[in-house]
Amino acid sequence: MRTIAASCCTLEPLNVTHAEEMFRVLSDEAIYEFENQAPPSASWLAERYARLERRTSPDGSQTWLNWVLRLPDGELAGYVQATLLASGKALIAYELASRHWRKGIGSGAVSAMLDELQSNYGVSRFAAVLKAANTRSSGLLHRLGFQTGTASEAAEFAVEADELVMVKQAGGESAAQRTTSSA
Repeated sequence: MRTIAASCCTLEPLNVTHAEEMFRVLSDEAIYEFENQAPPSASWLAERYARLERRTSPDGSQTWLNWVLRLPDGELAGYVQATLLASGKALIAYELASRHWRKGIGSGAVSAMLDELQSNYGVSRFAAVLKAANTRSSGLLHRLGFQTGTASEAAEFAVEADELVMVKQAGGESAAQRTTSSA
């Protein structure tokens, strides 16, 4: 797993040393408008990050890739993550502190992660499960070329009644490859 340069930030592989600073980022109550809740403590988050640092599920069936988003000024803004499945698909997720919403940071970071997953991990299809009412997140995914998944995809990813799955087929050159080939 490597560090990735995105247009607006750097994606650093997540590790335990990020827990204290990420606790402050993830304590932003606005993040939890649609689901989940803030971590209870920095030490709880450090324990979680220690498990995620293994980069694989306990049964070995999934690869877990997590990056924190470091802004040019050194501040952490959030994270992006992917769960790689044996089928060649990746479930993706992301979270940013609310003060960084609508600045292009999320879409730039997710786009860079998608390029990385396609180019270096052989991912053929991406999926994100989100609350249907979360228009900020669905808008970001639409801008990146995701579409609402089919009923069978919703069943495959165990989508709940108030959720939707958005999917994108990997294909063609990644943005990084296009930049390199046009340079």
